[in-house]
Amino acid sequence: MISNVKLYGLVLSGGKSTRMGNDKGLITYHQLPQREHLYQLLSKVCERTFLSIRSDQEEEISQDFETLIDQDEYRGPYNGLLSAHAAYPEAAWLVLACDLPLIDIKALQELVAGRNTQKIASAFANVDDPLPEPLCAIWEPESLEQSIAYLNNGNGSCPRKFLINADIHLVFPRNKEVLLNANSKEDYSQALQKLGL
Repeated sequence: MISNVKLYGLVLSGGKSTRMGNDKGLITYHQLPQREHLYQLLSKVCERTFLSIRSDQEEEISQDFETLIDQDEYRGPYNGLLSAHAAYPEAAWLVLACDLPLIDIKALQELVAGRNTQKIASAFANVDDPLPEPLCAIWEPESLEQSIAYLNNGNGSCPRKFLINADIHLVFPRNKEVLLNANSKEDYSQALQKLGL
């Protein structure tokens, strides 16, 4: 595996946020809409960073942000991830979902430092329940090529299931709370409480 593959950042912000009831990318936890906050964080650890968006979101995004429009070839998070891979197949992608309100720069630095380019992906995981978090992970180009074959073989569209069965490296953040997912109103309230808001 090539060790000097460039690292790009991708904020997955094209989802419909049906469980939350409003766009998770627009929720403000850190004085900015979450997608913009994550974009800024990724910009500190990646060569280039992009917002992954639906085509109908394009007009609402400031020109200050580089965007990649979902190509709608795949379902779920793979839609944005593989659209990014199609645009820049030579890059590895540090991917963040908008439902991670506690993720911070220290955690991202830990993930980048823990990257193992001999594996096809390096993913954060909770030490108490060591399943890979596919939407807080570094996907090497090979993992995305393998994902396309995996999806085309009818294995479903869950990136976590793909990573569980792949040769990946797990990274355990010092603060496991950074992996808190906020997908519902209850999760949102919990996140606010932990942030002291």
